[in-house]
Amino acid sequence: MIARLPELKHIDLDRVAISFNQARKAVGHGLQATLTPMRFEEGRLWTVRGGRRYTAQRLYGPDGREFLYILSFYLPRFLNHRLEEKLVTILHELWHISPRFNGDLRRHAGRCYVHTRSEREYDAAMARLARKWLSLDPPHEVYGFLHASFAQLQRRHGRIFGTKIPHPRLIPQTGDGR
Repeated sequence: MIARLPELKHIDLDRVAISFNQARKAVGHGLQATLTPMRFEEGRLWTVRGGRRYTAQRLYGPDGREFLYILSFYLPRFLNHRLEEKLVTILHELWHISPRFNGDLRRHAGRCYVHTRSEREYDAAMARLARKWLSLDPPHEVYGFLHASFAQLQRRHGRIFGTKIPHPRLIPQTGDGR
């Protein structure tokens, strides 16, 4: 998606950690995926909450490069939807990545800065983007597995393994900024 959609060209997927979380209930509704920014507003390494300064726990890959985002999928729930819904979910989360790719979220005007004033309109825009991506004829081997449900993938491949990355903690900073 990132390689084919100019709207996502700002994303360096090598700096986005991909994770999974286990959905607690076997229901179709609820969280499908989340994007966790690893920086604060405008890409800052710190924020102030309740009059106290905090930084966020950092996450590094095996090559030493710092991840700026964590993209987590809730399994098996995410995989038990239709292909179109899965693509919308993926794009929904990728769209949250700031165009400046600085570890912050894309911020929209107004108090509903994450999804704009209407999450329904936000997802409709992501559905249009998904159709655009599919019209660009991406290689089926890149996304073909998304046609299958969790159970179908299990039958085909056996146990499903992935990396679970805990949510980063806020770390209080001492008075001298350390």
